[in-house]
Amino acid sequence: MRFAVCALLLTLASAVAADDLPATPAVRKAIPDRLVVLTFDDSAKSHYTIVRPLLKQYGFGATFFITEGFDFPTNKKDYMTWDEIRELHDDGFEIGNHTRDHLGISDKTVGRLPEQLQAIADNCRTHGIPAPVTFAWPGNAMTPAAFETLKAHGIRFARRGGAPEYPYDEGRGFAYEPGLDDPLMVPSAGDARPKWTLPDFIRAVDQARDGRIAVLQFHGVPDTAHNWVSSSQQNFEAYLKYLHVERYRVIALRDLQEFVDPEVAPADYRRVIESRREALNPPKTDTTPGKDR
Repeated sequence: MRFAVCALLLTLASAVAADDLPATPAVRKAIPDRLVVLTFDDSAKSHYTIVRPLLKQYGFGATFFITEGFDFPTNKKDYMTWDEIRELHDDGFEIGNHTRDHLGISDKTVGRLPEQLQAIADNCRTHGIPAPVTFAWPGNAMTPAAFETLKAHGIRFARRGGAPEYPYDEGRGFAYEPGLDDPLMVPSAGDARPKWTLPDFIRAVDQARDGRIAVLQFHGVPDTAHNWVSSSQQNFEAYLKYLHVERYRVIALRDLQEFVDPEVAPADYRRVIESRREALNPPKTDTTPGKDR
């Protein structure tokens, strides 16, 4: 499996033309192999009760993307309180923005994005948390029409899912390639699902090499409100143990600024996405005898 992934990545590197690279290098300093970003969406209660102590045990960084959507205001069985979110910040974890209402951002809804971002930023400040500088696209819906609004609200990096390169349901994705991926369209190398096992996780983080950064997307551990994106505690513990034993460096999304200049973006973020899709689905060759004669 490792050789197959490496071969695919080499194919992608050659598929993207040199003139697609930004004029100013996106990379501030050499990106080490085995650099991983852990992210957690939707304010799940288990982020505080289960994920927090496990991350602290290993000294890992992480980003928790906060939304007040679903029934967050009244359901404190499945969702964190703001006091618990503040404790995550006090522990050194990053608090990111996932919109107030978990609003999917499209060309039709982008006009509502400012109030959605501001609501979370205001509540962060009220609870002694800095305004977020990272964002996760709710429902993995995304549009470049939101870029200027995100920047105006201080967002430096925005994480998407593994689509459109892979189907959403597969939970697979590509590692982040600074200079080719837009900082506001950082792909998930993996989006953990209930059927995931350790090999699925290894497949995702093994991409963290040769200047690529594996960004992982999790929801609850377990996710008691959304079982289709839940991860079991047993599996999650195995994932963290693997990262520790294999000496991965695990950081929050904001910490990418050490390695990547968020102001540098490709002329067209879609180019690398299309290159990956073409590598995954190469054109079929017609082998009919005499076809080209």
